[in-house]
Amino acid sequence: MKRILVLCTGNSCRSQMAEGYLKFYTQSGAEIRSAGLESHGVNPYAVKVMEEDSIDITGQHSKPIDVFRGQHFDYLVTVCDEAGQKILKGISYDEKIHFSIPDPATFRGEAEQKLDEFRRVREMVKKRMLKFIGKALQENSEAAA
Repeated sequence: MKRILVLCTGNSCRSQMAEGYLKFYTQSGAEIRSAGLESHGVNPYAVKVMEEDSIDITGQHSKPIDVFRGQHFDYLVTVCDEAGQKILKGISYDEKIHFSIPDPATFRGEAEQKLDEFRRVREMVKKRMLKFIGKALQENSEAAA
C-alpha cells in the first residue's frame, strides 16, 4: 500500500482538504496523512466547504511534521510554496509532488466572502489531487506491466 504525506504550512486548510479528497478518491487504497510545518488546528471554513462537497474531514487533526520523523513515504505532496521549499529532516520519500495553492485562511473579508474563497481553493485542491492520483495510478500500472 502506498504511503502519501500531504504537507503545507499550518495543516489547517489546504493539506486537510487534500487529505480528505485523497482518502475519498483512493477508497482506502493508500495510507494518507497530512501535516504542517506548524500545527494551527483544522479551520472551520475548510470543514464547512468540504462538507458541501460530501467529504467529511471532522475526524482529521492538525499535526506538525515532527510527528512523522523517522518515517518513509512513497509520495510527499506539498500544497504551498513554503512547504515546497522546506528541507525536511528525518522524513524520507521516493517522490515529491508540488502544487502552489493559495492559503484561503489569509483572505480578509466578510464571512460569505471567506466561504467563497475557501470554495475556490477547495476546487483547486480537488483538481490537483485528482491530477496527482491519475499520475500516481498511471505510474503504478506502468510499473506493473
